[in-house]
Amino acid sequence: MQAFVFLLFLGLLSSAQAATKPCRIDGFPQEVQCGQIARPLNPAEPQGKQIQIHYLVLRAQDRNQLADPIFFLAGGPGQSAINVAGWAEHLFNKLQLRRDVVFVDQRGTGRSAPLECPESQDLSKLTDSEGALREIRHCQAALQKLPYGDLRFFTTSIAVQDLDAVRKAEGYPAINLVGVSYGTRLGLEYLRQYPQAVRRVVLDGVLPPDYAISGSDIQKALDSLFADCRSDARCQSTYPNLAQSWRDLLASTPKATILKHPRLNTEANVTISRNSVLGMVSAVLYSPVNSSGLPFAITEARAGRFNPLLALSGQTALPNAGKIFAGMHYSVWCAEEAGRLPVLDDDFGRFRSETYRKICGEWPRGSVPAAFYTLPKSASPVLLLSGGLDPVTPPQHATHVAKALGDKAKHVVLGKSGHGMLTQSCVDDLVYRFINAEDAQKTDLSCVKPIPRPVVWVLPKG
Repeated sequence: MQAFVFLLFLGLLSSAQAATKPCRIDGFPQEVQCGQIARPLNPAEPQGKQIQIHYLVLRAQDRNQLADPIFFLAGGPGQSAINVAGWAEHLFNKLQLRRDVVFVDQRGTGRSAPLECPESQDLSKLTDSEGALREIRHCQAALQKLPYGDLRFFTTSIAVQDLDAVRKAEGYPAINLVGVSYGTRLGLEYLRQYPQAVRRVVLDGVLPPDYAISGSDIQKALDSLFADCRSDARCQSTYPNLAQSWRDLLASTPKATILKHPRLNTEANVTISRNSVLGMVSAVLYSPVNSSGLPFAITEARAGRFNPLLALSGQTALPNAGKIFAGMHYSVWCAEEAGRLPVLDDDFGRFRSETYRKICGEWPRGSVPAAFYTLPKSASPVLLLSGGLDPVTPPQHATHVAKALGDKAKHVVLGKSGHGMLTQSCVDDLVYRFINAEDAQKTDLSCVKPIPRPVVWVLPKG
């Protein structure tokens, strides 16, 4: 009997190897394995129009490999898992010794029926919200002309069915999911639809399906920065009225100014709106390291000098591996979030709600099953990770999910960390031990220690 089981396992591995072929991918000096499977654009029409779902596999390095791979679920929504694989690979070095690591380009991203909108480097367009809305409308019209341009069929619930089709094509009996940001929502939906195919789950920066992202969480992150500045002698002496400077900055908009592109060194006469300021500050708050420069940037912007804030926001950076495929982003968000956007009185809440209401008012919306917004108890161990300063997926989101998932869920909070914990402290080793342990419930979480907020940046004298 044991010989039969072993031969069956070898058969599964050989079928998995046959599903892929050697390929070259940016970020990897060596050949890796690439695969693709045909999937119906509309799941209700399995013989109808097909799209190709592409994926990358980093094969286990040891001969004595295990049958449960790691599936990495990218964020966004709209990131390509294959594009960020070169960055994410180092997170799984020890796990890859005996396990395959798989990166699937979710439909609408990367190589899988991409829904890409042009990115502009024009400074005047970066500050023109109405112009940006027109660009999105033009992109929507172009995307709808594609052979796969029915934008209703790119929702999370459909995407996890693609994910499971990859699992089956590779012959994996069960998988471990590691999701970041929006990828945590993808992981929770996979766990809901295919609980029998899940061994372990790691969720970093948890986005619950039944919570709409709230601008008030961004305001809380900014208020935390103000409070920490008041309690820090160096910050308080350099920026003594930071919260008031912020209020003065918002009150001064719209404001005409000259922006200098931090990378191209070009200049443009622009008018900075209130929403432009809110958008730039929102982006900075994702990272406590970048946020250490925010007191200086706010103080400069209040005086009419917006270049430090522009540079910190990253809005003028070169397109990179983590770029968002905007068409997929709106196809997911408008289907799953648009009808649940809260009406709030705070600045960030209004900014976020107004932006998505304008875009989603004309964007085709896919059908989302009511069960998508539920969180059944989990029979599989789940590790949830939160940064205490996270402006979009704060710890209370993961606390809510952990309670719903039940006793198999563990939640770890790193107090002064921001959005994304996998690269912080000992978290990568914690994830390795959680996935590798025979009994995940006995995983020692004590290595995660509080870290201080990065020291506030002050302009050097002289």
